Amino acid sequence: MLRLLEEKIATPLGPLWVICDEQFRLRAVEWEEYSERMVQLLDIHYRKEGYERISATNPGGLSDKLREYFAGNLSIIDTLPTATGGTPFQREVWKTLRTIPCGQVMHYGQLAEQLGRPGAARAVGAANGSNPISIVVPCHRVIA
Repeated sequence: MLRLLEEKIATPLGPLWVICDEQFRLRAVEWEEYSERMVQLLDIHYRKEGYERISATNPGGLSDKLREYFAGNLSIIDTLPTATGGTPFQREVWKTLRTIPCGQVMHYGQLAEQLGRPGAARAVGAANGSNPISIVVPCHRVIA
């Protein structure tokens, strides 16, 4: 059974859930107001193998690193380890999203081409919408 360590932290934009595994790899990061969506994604990705959520304090230093991000150290996001569920295609999209530099945007079609899958813009959009760690995997940098 997968043990997920979780903490809700305060940020300038509101409460944020930080969820990682026991190796301190992020599995989910979500605003409290969208916690229902987060639970749905956790169920989709990990229900089959089974998981439990365990309250923790600053697991692996991840909460502190996210606080640093909100304090202005934007590059710290690039150092955070992740281990997401999802299909191989989704994980490929999410990995590529992390290569888009801060302050830049890309269209779904451009990302599909970068993945070597021209014509897969809609599939890229769907994968983008299923991203469980939206701050760390910057889905907000891809536009229609």
